[in-house]
Amino acid sequence: MNTKRNNIFLLSALFFYAVYTSDAEAMHIADGILPAGWSLLWWALALPFLAYGVRQIKRESALNRQFKPLAGLVGAAVFIISCLPVPVPFVGVTSHPTGIGIAAIIVGPGIAVVMASIALTLQALFLAHGGIITLGANIFSMGVVGGFCGYGVFIGLRRLGFSFFVAAFFAGLISDWSTYAATSGILSAGLYEPGTFWQMCLALVAAFSPTQIPLGILEGFLTASAVKFIRVRLPGLSFGAMKGGAA
Repeated sequence: MNTKRNNIFLLSALFFYAVYTSDAEAMHIADGILPAGWSLLWWALALPFLAYGVRQIKRESALNRQFKPLAGLVGAAVFIISCLPVPVPFVGVTSHPTGIGIAAIIVGPGIAVVMASIALTLQALFLAHGGIITLGANIFSMGVVGGFCGYGVFIGLRRLGFSFFVAAFFAGLISDWSTYAATSGILSAGLYEPGTFWQMCLALVAAFSPTQIPLGILEGFLTASAVKFIRVRLPGLSFGAMKGGAA
């Protein structure tokens, strides 16, 4: 009976945390929330993707002089977009877009992981968004899951014949939603008690949904508009998923 009561209390506390947390912790996992072992695990899972992204940066930089300034602009966009608080009056909180879908389309998902890691590190150090020990978990949810899911959706829809605008819209949408789904799973994996993982995960997804459903749609339009703008201004762009095809 005590175990059941403790489980209910834990689920309620997590739900309360996800909905009524401060702006700085509305998106990123702060230090002290995950057990140390789980934080190290997510670092171990994120590091191979970071290494892959660094290799991609070196390769693209050697092949094309335009890459570095473009990558700098895209990285700055990820940092700024993922810092923007979006108020959700009907639940009384703010949340954040990610910008990772834009990066994944323009420079590729591996490089997008590196950009996410830089943005998240700066936010943890100077803006109190997330933590340093839990940085691996945040990189994995936003950079790896968000970046690769968004990129996969974009490529898949393009191969099915959808326009760049439509494919980019759904890439932005899915990159946002998948980031928060991954965050819910990471928190649940690190904090659940036996038999409560799925209940906890669903409770966290439900807590994020009032914020992230509309925000994901807005990020979809933002991603599609950014991709369309870049293709008009730089029709010869040959990085990431921007190679060829009609807008």
